[in-house]
Amino acid sequence: MKVNVEIDCTPEEARAFFGLPDVQPMQTAVMDRLQQQMLSNIDKVSPEALMQSWFTFDPKIAERFQDMFVSMAGLGNSLSKDKK
Repeated sequence: MKVNVEIDCTPEEARAFFGLPDVQPMQTAVMDRLQQQMLSNIDKVSPEALMQSWFTFDPKIAERFQDMFVSMAGLGNSLSKDKK
């Protein structure tokens, strides 16, 4: 024997029927807090801020980045020959 039961109710009605707590206010508060934290930290992950933090770490980092990109492009051998 096969029995199908369809219940047409909203999630809030089902939650109340089963005696589960309403977590909507807590979810709203957590999402608001998360949004505030993300907006306050968004300036820290901007490309300008990242590059500034990388370049202030080591004064010669710009030259090292340039050397790295040159060697990745396959031009490293031609530049080293020109310097000699």
